[in-house]
Amino acid sequence: MSGYGFGMLLIPMELGPLNPQVEHLALAAALFVVVHLAVGRFLPRVNRVLEERATILEGVTGGPTAELWHAAERVRGERDVLLSEARREAARVRQAAREEGAALIAESREEGLRERAELLATGQARVEAERAEAEAELRGCVSEVASELASRIVGEPIPVPAVNAGRFEGPDGGTGSAPPDGGSTGSGR
Repeated sequence: MSGYGFGMLLIPMELGPLNPQVEHLALAAALFVVVHLAVGRFLPRVNRVLEERATILEGVTGGPTAELWHAAERVRGERDVLLSEARREAARVRQAAREEGAALIAESREEGLRERAELLATGQARVEAERAEAEAELRGCVSEVASELASRIVGEPIPVPAVNAGRFEGPDGGTGSAPPDGGSTGSGR
């Protein structure tokens, strides 16, 4: 006997695990028959379930369910088309609003610059007018102040020369073009 077990070998040579024992073969054959009978009994049920599934699938792909399915697909396609059109329209509206906003900003900027220029021009004119008014007022006072200062320096009273519309009246009563500050023309600043 062999060292592998108590049973008889199928082939009377030692081939190791490739030479099964007869008892193992008999047990495997008995188990195969049991499994074959069980599968043979349940296989028709499995086949029946598979056939029912196939008919249900045929109903979905070719019956009234298929019509509903195709109608749903059509509606889904129409929805997708409407959504894409709505997205394009929204993009157009956004672009138009962007352009309109940019135009309004540019217009407001131009208007602001124009108003600023007007304010600057008005302010400049007002400053010039106030400067001219202050200068005219000071010209009237210059001869008095000059006479008073000259009187203090000399020590005796000096008469204030008369000023006629910004022109100096000389001692002879004639008008000259000399300013009341002592004969210098120009602004001396």
